[in-house]
Amino acid sequence: MPSDRLEGVALVTGGGRGIGASIARELSEAGMRVAVAARTRDQVESMAADIGGLALVGDVSRHADADEWVRRVEADLGPIDLLVANAGIGSPDGATWDVDAEAWWHVLEVNVLGVHLCCRAVIPGMLERRRGRIVITGSGAAYLPGARHTAYPASKAAAWRYGETLAAELRDGIPVFVISPGLVRTNMTSARLGDDAPWTPPELAPRLVRVLASGRADALAGRYIHAEHDDIEDLIRRADEIREQDLNAIRLRR
Repeated sequence: MPSDRLEGVALVTGGGRGIGASIARELSEAGMRVAVAARTRDQVESMAADIGGLALVGDVSRHADADEWVRRVEADLGPIDLLVANAGIGSPDGATWDVDAEAWWHVLEVNVLGVHLCCRAVIPGMLERRRGRIVITGSGAAYLPGARHTAYPASKAAAWRYGETLAAELRDGIPVFVISPGLVRTNMTSARLGDDAPWTPPELAPRLVRVLASGRADALAGRYIHAEHDDIEDLIRRADEIREQDLNAIRLRR
């Protein structure tokens, strides 16, 4: 378990349940003041009350909501030191050509536009203060074969490339990371997979985010880090090698 003690303020989207709630709890236990944002009021208020945090209700795909969340966090808790852009939804059921076009597009609105709107809202303040970090929740669906629905894999591939490119834009100021939490059993995944699926221990992603929030892994900004298959302490030790050999990246090799 990471021993990093943290300070400052974190905003975790999709923090009402599942992976986001676990990340919010880990950051709070590490010492951060945490705001949790989600669409379902009962869930987000319950979670915030449980960790002594700030509850924010809204939709990451709405520009006004993302801006208002940042305004409220900074007014109530202080400047944001860490954004965990975790909110996401899965693909609607059905063949791509049969799925309602708006329902298909909404997956990208939440999983890609939502990441962008939250990043866009926090970055100016982070740059002005010369501190801050961003963690984007990715997925193996961005690159693994065998996907059966187009919206979710497309959205996660876009989110990965967005995070990598954003990290390059901010390389002299704000570290940006894209993580895969692994196959964590949540409401979204349990409905599609059975008890025999190779479930990832749910504590791994929160522990990884805690290390990334500490600043010890800043040299790995822009890299794709898997909560289960990567040893973050080993990656930190090998950071120079990883950059020089362009490891932990999604690439076309010929």
